[in-house]
Amino acid sequence: MMHLGQYNTLTILRFTAPGAYLGDDEDNVVLLPTKYLTPELEIGNEIEVFLYLDSEDRLVATTEKPFIELNSFAFLKVKEVTHFGAFLDWGLEKDLLVPFKEQSLKMEEEKWYLVYLYLDEATQRLVASAKVKRYFEMEHIMVQEMDEVDLLICDTTELGKNVVVNDTYSGLIYKNDIIRPLKRGERCKGYVTKVREDGKLDISLEIPGFQKVEPNAQNILQYLQKNGGKLRLTDKSDPDEIREVIGMSKKTFKQAVGNLYKQRLIEIHPDHIALV
Repeated sequence: MMHLGQYNTLTILRFTAPGAYLGDDEDNVVLLPTKYLTPELEIGNEIEVFLYLDSEDRLVATTEKPFIELNSFAFLKVKEVTHFGAFLDWGLEKDLLVPFKEQSLKMEEEKWYLVYLYLDEATQRLVASAKVKRYFEMEHIMVQEMDEVDLLICDTTELGKNVVVNDTYSGLIYKNDIIRPLKRGERCKGYVTKVREDGKLDISLEIPGFQKVEPNAQNILQYLQKNGGKLRLTDKSDPDEIREVIGMSKKTFKQAVGNLYKQRLIEIHPDHIALV
């Protein structure tokens, strides 16, 4: 099955003057125009393409990379406003429409807006909406505290920075947890610190607990995060082994471990330490 508004891996069936015809396992066919073909492509090759509707509402493939995909969020710039609505630059030949009914405020040319891309069931066209709140998942939260997540930085509020989390959830980085400048529209990594009862997420730019520990303790936390939450060292371990594994003296290691243990970030076992 071919998926509109998404990347599809399809097989080259034949070449014609207009371009290459691509197919899937269900005998669906779509045209990849000549301008997107490269010399090394051959019949039988698999190629990843993005599918959307052209200016005549025909399904077409492209190797260009759009700025947004189906069921996701992005900041896009308005190129033109007409009596149909606002047309956004989303990186493809045909601009993306935001109908007037999907605008929170009347959009203006050359300005950037947070939008969500969805498939209009009535017209089977890809449409963007600036009324993004309705598209956040607030009930079925599939992330938990300590999870690393993808962030899209949004507007500044009195509390901090609003963010889109994993292209699905609404989140907030509190003002006191903003450790570096954040630009509207920037994408970065973060960590869930709390799943709130209202379905929103509290987010940190650092692994929870990092703000409260000194650098050597941070290094141990990083090691634990990258190695399944366990470090097979204790205060009884040989100094050379500690230096080889974690890169610090035994005295420094014991101090850092004590720091983490007091903050209840780790558990100490007879033969290893582990994240709580």
